Amino acid sequence: MYTGPKPTLDKPITIPRLQALKESGEKIACLTAYDASFSTVLGENGVEIILVGDSLGMVIQGKSSTVPVTTDEIVYHCKATAAGLNNSFLLADMPFLSYSDREVAMRNAARLMQEGDAHMVKLEGGVLQADVVEFLSTRGVPVCGHIGLRPQQVHKLGGYRVQGKEEADALDMLEDARVLEEAGADLLLVECVPSGLGKRLAEQSRVPVIGIGAGPDTDGQILVLQDMLGITAGHKARFVQNFLNGEADSATTIPDAIAAYVNAVKTGAYPQPEHCF
Repeated sequence: MYTGPKPTLDKPITIPRLQALKESGEKIACLTAYDASFSTVLGENGVEIILVGDSLGMVIQGKSSTVPVTTDEIVYHCKATAAGLNNSFLLADMPFLSYSDREVAMRNAARLMQEGDAHMVKLEGGVLQADVVEFLSTRGVPVCGHIGLRPQQVHKLGGYRVQGKEEADALDMLEDARVLEEAGADLLLVECVPSGLGKRLAEQSRVPVIGIGAGPDTDGQILVLQDMLGITAGHKARFVQNFLNGEADSATTIPDAIAAYVNAVKTGAYPQPEHCF
């Protein structure tokens, strides 16, 4: 049975509070969720950011990628997740081609925030998305930029591959991060990059950098909820750790598994070298 600390959120998480966590060196714990029941238990156990991800296409709908997910579906799941929110910060993915230009992006971001009750939207891409990020940010829409592996481009990439292994590619990614931040991004998410690059990104950026498969030195960690509960079918990504009846502190309930994950992120016990590239 898990007997470690039971993290809680004493007040609502906001962008300034996330910034303060980065500046203090305290790690930020993030997970995905897609409904009210899970958003409640995540908040009760200290998860600071909840992402309604287009990963729902794979873990909820059984699709082979995130590409088929629609804005209507994200709005629906975001609203359901918001209904159970308990002080966590709610981040919503913008689906494939829902931000193809500034006007399309604004229309869909407005839906995610007005109908879905999201606090921030996330979109994939670097320098090429700077114009969209600036357009949204200057009109009051908080934006998270997503760099590194971008799952919406899986068909163009030819699979889920580690990004930024070559120094030229790493420098491009560092430039992506810099430009997105200057355009007004309040948060960055970096996926599947070498640990050294994850560290460089966090050190360079003034805004919090959340990692998934990006090593231990980013400002926070995120996993897909079903992955960290050990209930995802098929291939398990290298960066995944099972916190329920698995590899962690023998949590036997979902709330305990979530608390174990948050504690592991906060203390630096997760990720370990075997989870990194």
